[in-house]
Amino acid sequence: MLVAFLTSITTLPALLDLLNPPGENDPVGYAFLAPVDEFLEKHRVVIIVGTLLVAVAGLPLLYFMKFDFNPINLRNKSAESIATFLDLRKDPNTGANAINVMTNSEADAKKIEAKLEKVPEVLRVMSIDSFVPDNQPAKLKLIAQAGKVVGPALNPDSVDAAPSDGENVESLKSAVESLRKTAADATSAGAVAARRLADALSKLGESNQATRDKAQNVFVTPLRIVLDQLRNTLQAQPVSLKNLPVELVDGWKTKDGLMRIEALPKGDPNDNDNLRRFADAVLVAEPNAIGGPVSILKSGDTVVKAFVHAGIWALVVISLLLWLALRRVTDVLLTLVPLLVAGAVTLEICVLIGLPLNFANIVALPLLLGIGVAFKIYYVTAWRSGRTNLLQTSLTRAIFFSALTTATAFGSLWLSSHPGTASMGKLLALSLVTTLAAVLLFQPALMGKPRDIGE
Repeated sequence: MLVAFLTSITTLPALLDLLNPPGENDPVGYAFLAPVDEFLEKHRVVIIVGTLLVAVAGLPLLYFMKFDFNPINLRNKSAESIATFLDLRKDPNTGANAINVMTNSEADAKKIEAKLEKVPEVLRVMSIDSFVPDNQPAKLKLIAQAGKVVGPALNPDSVDAAPSDGENVESLKSAVESLRKTAADATSAGAVAARRLADALSKLGESNQATRDKAQNVFVTPLRIVLDQLRNTLQAQPVSLKNLPVELVDGWKTKDGLMRIEALPKGDPNDNDNLRRFADAVLVAEPNAIGGPVSILKSGDTVVKAFVHAGIWALVVISLLLWLALRRVTDVLLTLVPLLVAGAVTLEICVLIGLPLNFANIVALPLLLGIGVAFKIYYVTAWRSGRTNLLQTSLTRAIFFSALTTATAFGSLWLSSHPGTASMGKLLALSLVTTLAAVLLFQPALMGKPRDIGE
């Protein structure tokens, strides 16, 4: 901005003097807007009151203005990494949206766990004690009984030799015949599936041995893994904190005794409102809770407060600069009121079209204050000098093309594949439209006829 200003007052005048471009042959204003100028002058009271009523009537919508504090929503959800993360986050076991509470006392850990379990927004509470099952003697007895029944089948005394490829082919053919005989000419879903399976098995039987070996590995290897897991399960032993795996313990308790209690949200983990309720409820129960939902929620609140402060300071400094330039309180208000109306209408439209503020597009708000004032002060300055019919002047043409250039530059961000950048371009384009409408249609009516130049 500073570089652009310096070049505007140094390089640009020098180039104009050096190149001496010819003047315009015809007026550069918009003569066709004469009826609009006349309409604004005749109906200025209706326009002022109507515009203010619309802006004020829409203020309740700002209550529903949302700030999307989830940084994941600023990323392309079609990207493989983001899509995978969103899928994983739906599984509570991943702990992607977990909130943690840390303590050095086992007694406090149990109290915290009991307190969080009573929170309605909490789905599950876990600590290192969660990995030690309750009522172990009875459960181990049932497992031992199951082992006596299932054990001989899982651990046979002898195992037959693996079938040859020829035997596999014969088995496949036999299975194909049985499936087709069972399905016959029936049209039910089961019959259709049986014929489809028969066709696949027939194709496999007619293929080469390498293909059959590959298919065998695909089906047999996972089965062996499952059977090994079942064998291990049937060999369960008593579990205590002392015999838990070290890798597991390290994730829940440090060597100096600091323990972690984890709470998981109930409901849709990808819903911002649900995460906000979850984080707020846990913080009420445990103010020292930490974790992803708390961090992004508090970060969002901090950013919103920061930009509210930035907006207030921007208005204060802009008002001071306008006072230094215009030296009249009424003229300062004539500049600021259309700006505030445009800002309010912009946010109201955002609510109506479902465009929330986020970490990206909120950056545009203070910037738009400066751009809006830049357009409006031109009209106020021309009005103070006694100019009338402002829409027909070259000033309107300059403002229009300046706004169009800015809108093109900012609006191009709307085409970005990055959702955060696209939302910034969308908000900037929308705000420029409302700002330009406030300048061209509302401000002339608000100013009215020029005062005497000598005043």
